[in-house]
Amino acid sequence: MRLTLSAIALGATLLAGHAWAAGGRWDGADDLPVNPLPCDGGAGTVAAKPYDGGKAVGAPNKMGKPITLVDVPKLIGIGYFNATSKGMQAAAKELGNVKVTTDGPTEAKIDEQIKFIDNYITRGVDGVLFAANDPVAIAPVLKKALGKGIHVVGYDANSTPDAREWFVNQAEFNGIAKALIDDMAKEIGDKSFAIVTSTFTTPNQARWIAEMWAYAGKCHPKMKWLETVEAQEDNILSFNQASTLLNKYGDQLAGLFGMTSVATPASAEAVTRAQLCGKVAVVGLATPNAMRPYVKSNCVKSVVLWNPVNLGYAAVYVMRAVVDGKLKPGDTSVEAGKLGKLSVVNGSEILLGSPFTYSKDNINDFDF
Repeated sequence: MRLTLSAIALGATLLAGHAWAAGGRWDGADDLPVNPLPCDGGAGTVAAKPYDGGKAVGAPNKMGKPITLVDVPKLIGIGYFNATSKGMQAAAKELGNVKVTTDGPTEAKIDEQIKFIDNYITRGVDGVLFAANDPVAIAPVLKKALGKGIHVVGYDANSTPDAREWFVNQAEFNGIAKALIDDMAKEIGDKSFAIVTSTFTTPNQARWIAEMWAYAGKCHPKMKWLETVEAQEDNILSFNQASTLLNKYGDQLAGLFGMTSVATPASAEAVTRAQLCGKVAVVGLATPNAMRPYVKSNCVKSVVLWNPVNLGYAAVYVMRAVVDGKLKPGDTSVEAGKLGKLSVVNGSEILLGSPFTYSKDNINDFDF
């Protein structure tokens, strides 16, 4: 278990009266402030914040002119980032004056991701799109890009805000957390669960887990959180970690959360092979195609996600708006093609929308 004094103090402040507060946050959660949504399904409120992003220094005026972008996701070759890349290409084709190349490491390693970005800075591009493996470690190379007049927009997994201009957030972190916990609670009630994530430093997963901790403590305080394990966005390691949790906790474990598009199907496969479908629930974030066999077999009842194709699509439209001067600090929305107007939240984030739950009733309607 990894705890910080600030996490314990914050937990005691926000969740006084719940058993969860006494133990502080569990491993895999960050120690930033949390904002659990209402238990009754209300949307909650988000306080307005001033713009907190960075600025591209001396960027050339390319309003309406052709631009070249590089997209460096956490890793290439997996369904999720294949889908975001597909959306980027669709947006580029619609706009007609944008060229996007997706390139990056084949493993989710921050050092390799930094090298790819640095190489494209040297080659010369107009903009960098990224999904960070580590929010702090990636910041210096992104600031280097900004310092050379290269625009920087994040999506999926953020950096520190001052290292990029805007971040396209697939859904509010507390919204994802609520959807995950509520879906699990429907299946297992107040029983125990564990989490398979990528790494404890991956920014979006750390944020989701922190918000899950806060929301569960507020709205499902009797649920017991057994353990969080890392699996590095690796299919074999994710399967092995899920299998280890099943063996370690036995009948005590009623549910497994997968926090990545790799960990969730791997956890479902582990439950399937252990012949525990119907006894151990699997809820997580994954693409419909990867989860379809497990949903069809009734081993998995719900998959929480957004449309990653739309996420990549939105990121390119945001970048084009930044280059054209149509998205500036203080703006409250941005036009994003077929997605319409997207709202600005948290100072320098563009919100794609609410999370979506895929189930046996609708999963065949999607192909990514």
